Amino acid sequence: MAADHLETEFGALGRGLASQWSGAILVCSKCSKRLGGGFGRKGKTSLGKALRKRFGLKKGRKSPVGLIEVKCLGVCPKGAVTLVDTGHPDTWRLVPAGADIEAIGRDLGLEAGAQAPRRAITAR
Repeated sequence: MAADHLETEFGALGRGLASQWSGAILVCSKCSKRLGGGFGRKGKTSLGKALRKRFGLKKGRKSPVGLIEVKCLGVCPKGAVTLVDTGHPDTWRLVPAGADIEAIGRDLGLEAGAQAPRRAITAR
């Protein structure tokens, strides 16, 4: 009887959890690994890390946009990383190594002013 009550109150999927995401970006970690980075100043940073750092995207549900590195999307382009913007799931993007992070962020609708604050170094 208790299970019936939960199903009507929360639905068949169970309890919900609030998130601040307005969308999600899926980045293929296998493509990133094959490139050995490919982004950032020295070209050694993965696409996911470069986007997180430049646009201040945190991990978890408190970030304004979810950036998820998935195992493999199955496209495997040479010299590029596969990226899926869940706002436009009908078009998967192949981001070439060395592409401008600012331009990628603009195309994805990320705010350029949301850069993560740098931590102050304090002496103890």
